[in-house]
Amino acid sequence: MFEWLSGLPELSSEIPELNVLLAAVIAFVILSLIARWLTRLLARLARSFEFLRELIAQVSSPVHLLLPLFGLQTVWSNAPDDVLFISQIRHINTLIIIAAFTWFGLRVVTAVQQVILVHHPVNVVDNLTARRVHTQTKVLVQTLSFFVLLFGAAAMLMTFPVARQFGTSLLASAGVAGLAVGFAAKPVLGNLIAGLQIALTQPIRLDDVVIVENEWGRIEEITGTYVVVRIWDWRRLIVPLQWFIENPFQNWTRQTSSLIGSVFFWVDYAIEIEPLRAELDRILKEVPHLWDGDVKVLQVTDNNEKAMQLRILASSKDSSLSWDLRCFIREKIISYIACNYPQSLPLLRASLEEEAHTAQAPQAPTEPERQPPV
Repeated sequence: MFEWLSGLPELSSEIPELNVLLAAVIAFVILSLIARWLTRLLARLARSFEFLRELIAQVSSPVHLLLPLFGLQTVWSNAPDDVLFISQIRHINTLIIIAAFTWFGLRVVTAVQQVILVHHPVNVVDNLTARRVHTQTKVLVQTLSFFVLLFGAAAMLMTFPVARQFGTSLLASAGVAGLAVGFAAKPVLGNLIAGLQIALTQPIRLDDVVIVENEWGRIEEITGTYVVVRIWDWRRLIVPLQWFIENPFQNWTRQTSSLIGSVFFWVDYAIEIEPLRAELDRILKEVPHLWDGDVKVLQVTDNNEKAMQLRILASSKDSSLSWDLRCFIREKIISYIACNYPQSLPLLRASLEEEAHTAQAPQAPTEPERQPPV
């Protein structure tokens, strides 16, 4: 391979490393230029194919590194064994090739993820399917990336003779040691398996509205080990993945984001129900951006010896709009009752009787006095 250096016979015989170095430099430069030309050519040919275009854009950097590394490995393999540090150089080059292949695998996974996410945007009105796809894609990509890194690290370790001997010894005594490692890695493996379960069964998805530990929030991020829930007041609740598999929780957007909100009132028995229903119709027509026009109910749901309970149901497109609608209805109905039926607000009835004296004639009982609640 080094006959092209025959013009320097004396120098080559005295410094054989120089031949190897020159061959390595020339091979690196030539293959680097070939790699760049090849990626540009493929990018032009793949303009009409979105996946290939994204894949080439992602893997171009690893390819620019891999081809020259293969050329260098060819040079080191054909170099004489008596060249200074040649065995160490071959080993280092092999490690860099494995690392570049690992990088290449991660970029391929990223390219697949980007193409899938672009075809399923979440910034649409009905994004249920898109959120399902985003959740599956991100969790599976994180799992695949973990395995790519694991295989890459294992391949690099296997290039060391000491590591191979250690692996053999570990397998030979894998009884108690395997149990210890299994118990130590239980949280990690449990979360990994929980991540796969969440990706496949999807009890939660990105941007789902959930109640976790009595906190209302949205699923902001799903990683390989935990879930970030953004609470309504901008706090973040960090929950392990395995928790969602082992514990019950509320998901308000499991099938659809629409929600029915309820508002309760305690009023006196003397109030008229039909004017309240008419007022509810008028209130809902004022806020078409909050009420979706689907559910509208006013019913007497409970009563006791003092008052009766009214329940209003109204539906909205999502939980945030439902909260605003409930607050709006509550304010307007209370104002309407206070202005039109003030005597029908919950009252505290008390009967005041004077103690009868034996010398006086009995007096007529006084009427019950109505007082507003304290």
